[in-house]
Amino acid sequence: MDDLFPPFAPDANDRPRRFRPVPFRMIAPNMITLLALCLGLTAIRLAFEGRYEPAVIAIIVAAGLDGIDGRVARLLKGTSRFGAELDSLADFVNFGCAPALILYSFTLHNLKSVGWIVALVFAIAMCLRLARFNAMLDDPNRPEWKKDYFVGMPAPAGALTGMLPLYLHFLGLPFDHWGTPVILAYVLVIALLVVSTVPTFSGKTWGKRVPRDLVVPIFLVVVVGFGLVISFPFEAITVVSLSYLAAIPFGAVQYRKRLKQEAANDATDETAERPAAPGV
Repeated sequence: MDDLFPPFAPDANDRPRRFRPVPFRMIAPNMITLLALCLGLTAIRLAFEGRYEPAVIAIIVAAGLDGIDGRVARLLKGTSRFGAELDSLADFVNFGCAPALILYSFTLHNLKSVGWIVALVFAIAMCLRLARFNAMLDDPNRPEWKKDYFVGMPAPAGALTGMLPLYLHFLGLPFDHWGTPVILAYVLVIALLVVSTVPTFSGKTWGKRVPRDLVVPIFLVVVVGFGLVISFPFEAITVVSLSYLAAIPFGAVQYRKRLKQEAANDATDETAERPAAPGV
């Protein structure tokens, strides 16, 4: 029996594992992301209650927080894989599901199954765009200058421009029986831009260094812009949405120019490195 149950001494090193406390700088960006997620979910509730104006404002504020959380993480050196995954999931809800359900509740439901299919296409396009974005982050061969551009329309921009019909409705533009098919076609175009490979300006590398002579003008522009957004919110967001859509072709042209320049530089370097042929 002793062979079956041999005595053993407890391991002196077997102590309860103590988890290290997490620095607040790692938590702060994720808290901002969760606040944005709460706004996106609240926007869905407001839309089903027929309160479209606060629902749209919630999505706009969520987009603002989405632009802040990554910069806060980099500033505090609190980036993590967990934060990146949480940000992607929150973006899918805030800029894919919420706008699609808001637009369906607003007018697409009048087209029944066709309207619901377009809402599904919009939400799934956001999901595919975010998955592609995460996959491209792991590409070690991507040139540094390409960080100035997104591949396709980014999720926050797609959500904000996709809700342009709502802004126009708030400004008094009537949507009669012809309005719903036009809105359906517009939402479908935005969804295609989101999953397309059309390059758009990212702006992620802007603002790292500001010339001294531009500091005061930037302050004034920010104050004026804030005043316009507070006083005329839907007018301002309408102008911003239309301006962004108009700037897409210019971004694509600029991207192609830089791509051709890179190809020319690579060809020049390859020619310079090629050994000269021996003389006859």
